[in-house]
Amino acid sequence: MRTKNKKTIALLTLTICVLLGYWLWLSLRPVDIVAVHEDGSNIDILVKDFPITNKGKINWWLENKDILKEKYNIPKPEQDGYFVIIFWLFGEGYKKTDGYDRLCFDDMKTEINCIDKNRVFSISNSKNRGTIFTVSDGEYHIKDGKIVKLKRE
Repeated sequence: MRTKNKKTIALLTLTICVLLGYWLWLSLRPVDIVAVHEDGSNIDILVKDFPITNKGKINWWLENKDILKEKYNIPKPEQDGYFVIIFWLFGEGYKKTDGYDRLCFDDMKTEINCIDKNRVFSISNSKNRGTIFTVSDGEYHIKDGKIVKLKRE
């Protein structure tokens, strides 16, 4: 009986270590910006290997917003400060329109200018609400240097 328990514990420990290693690998992959599509103050950024957690997404933006400004000149706010940046997973790449649910980019002069909609993160800024980070489970903002989830009304 003891040998069986030791084998079970060893297998469980190995499984946990493999899962933690995989999670760590996923967390440390660099984000690959595939393309940036602009429509005035609205920006769509196509990415691969975006952070998985909400905190990881927000922290990635905070750490890389200056690089995005320097490399892509984004965001490009309107006079009142308004802008929206949406990050989409690039997935299987560009496709033809399905006439229904794909996101297509008019700045590409080809039939293959659409992606499957898989929004992973967005940042918006307005004078009324300030900077808001939107992820799958809600909206966040920075208050007193901390990332705080906004309560739904």
